[in-house]
Amino acid sequence: MSHPRTSSAAILLLGAGMGLALSGCRVGPEYVRPAAPTAPAFKETPPENFKSEDGWKTAQPSDAQLKGDWWTLFNDPQLNTLEAQIDPANQTLKEAEANFHAARAAVRFNRASEAPTIGVGPSVGAVRDSANQPYFNTSYANNGEGNFSLPFDLDYEIDLWGRVRRTVTQAREQAQASAADLETSRLSLHAELAADYFDLRSADAQIKLLDDTVKAFQSALQLTEDRYNGGASPLSDVTQARTQLQAAQVQATDVAIQRATFEHAIAVLLGKPPATFTLPSDPITVAPPTIPSIPGVLPSQLLERRPDIASSERSMAAANEQIGIAQAAYYPTLSLSAVAGFMGTSAINWFSWPSRFFAVGPTLSETLFDHGRRRATSDIALAQYDGTVATYRQTTLTAFQQVEDNLNALHNLEIEARQQRDATASAQQSLDLFNIRYEDGVDTYLQVITWQTALLQNERNDIEITQRRFEASVLLVKDLGGGWDAAKLPQQP
Repeated sequence: MSHPRTSSAAILLLGAGMGLALSGCRVGPEYVRPAAPTAPAFKETPPENFKSEDGWKTAQPSDAQLKGDWWTLFNDPQLNTLEAQIDPANQTLKEAEANFHAARAAVRFNRASEAPTIGVGPSVGAVRDSANQPYFNTSYANNGEGNFSLPFDLDYEIDLWGRVRRTVTQAREQAQASAADLETSRLSLHAELAADYFDLRSADAQIKLLDDTVKAFQSALQLTEDRYNGGASPLSDVTQARTQLQAAQVQATDVAIQRATFEHAIAVLLGKPPATFTLPSDPITVAPPTIPSIPGVLPSQLLERRPDIASSERSMAAANEQIGIAQAAYYPTLSLSAVAGFMGTSAINWFSWPSRFFAVGPTLSETLFDHGRRRATSDIALAQYDGTVATYRQTTLTAFQQVEDNLNALHNLEIEARQQRDATASAQQSLDLFNIRYEDGVDTYLQVITWQTALLQNERNDIEITQRRFEASVLLVKDLGGGWDAAKLPQQP
């Protein structure tokens, strides 16, 4: 057993070290979030169903707001089913989750430096000193007696200048940045799935349109062949009708390739081999499409809702801590070391009171000359912090740009959709008129083919514009953070 006075002295010395650590100052700048460029409101006009009397309506507590399952805004059961499979199966998301767990473990690793490190190294051995060594008193010779040792080592750095505390804080902020990166990955994957899904449904609509068109062109070809066989039309009408049919078949095959590509992409997002995944055809609705109204936010709110902005901000805070860590290297390091235990010549006297030993004391060390190494380290930390500030501001500007782009796209695509529906109706009317004139022998079949081509192109434009409206809606939700906010960042691991 240890002597009471010895134990008390060690405890008092350790307590003094702890007190110094708690009362130590922190060198380096305290973190203050730098200002980011912003505006009081977004510039672009939102679509009609996004508007209120005061412009783009910001969601109130009583309104439907963006939530984690934002895709339910589109009221599509098939999309909801697919989106629910992303989180448990997507491999890219699992990689981001693993990175986050590693970042949280790094916090615990660095926090271990706040407490002493204690080790033990028991040993048993035999030593015989040479009696023939110079200037050696043979009466002190050790004739190979056993040596039983049980030392306990303690090592503790007293955090006078905040280096350890800043290291822990930096690790915590890096873990928060990793958590925001995870949410950015999650949001991007869900948005990519929704975009691919609407692209696939658009391809289904294109295929249905082209299949119907091929059937109509086959009927037109049969009509021209009958008229040619009856002597009412020239052979050129038949060749033109056949060319028109073959061109439509080529377009149908091309869209089928696109459709398969979207289906394969969805399968991989769901963590499935494309060969095991099939999505039934479900053509997108063109007139009028159900484009959901998305609750708006102010530009200043966007800073708290985008996980990529939150990640940049947390990385900036971590870089600020690195400045303090670099500056702490200019100051002395105070550490407390102790070793105590028992050492005997046999197992019988190993743990007896005379076999005890101990040594304890503080060590103060300071680097006197390093040829500018600490200055360079500090300059690197300052430069890296400036880089993270620029990244943060650029990320913010990019976020504003993306929201403005998709507000503009949705507003103008809404107008374009109305214009396109009118153009399609006019093309249909023109085709009907020229079909009658051709059958009456007033016009050649070239006029019919011209307006068949025009109608098909306009109908395909209808589908494409609808597809772009859904894509812009998905991207706008993604640009607004998808219902996430910075309050969801993890705090103490």
